[in-house]
Amino acid sequence: MVERLSDAERKAALLELGNWRHEAGEDRIVREFVFADFRVAFGFMTQVALQAEKAGHHPDWSNSYNRVRIGLTTHDAGGLSEKDVALARAIDAVATRMGAR
Repeated sequence: MVERLSDAERKAALLELGNWRHEAGEDRIVREFVFADFRVAFGFMTQVALQAEKAGHHPDWSNSYNRVRIGLTTHDAGGLSEKDVALARAIDAVATRMGAR
């Protein structure tokens, strides 16, 4: 069973992640990524999908032209877990490679 992060663990994770923000109502982290155009945004989503599948942990997301909004939470844990933090790190790495703003 995956454990939900404590308040202190969540605060530390948010400091590390920097660009992600916490939505307390659903105990999840969210971030919006902006790319040069739709093609790059869709390519980003494809790369994230591969990372998510490998991790066995899937984001809630939406796309509008060059913007991708991602939310992460672990339903089995009832909120934010280390799985979310690990996937956020992987997503950030993909975003950096693909020139996200």
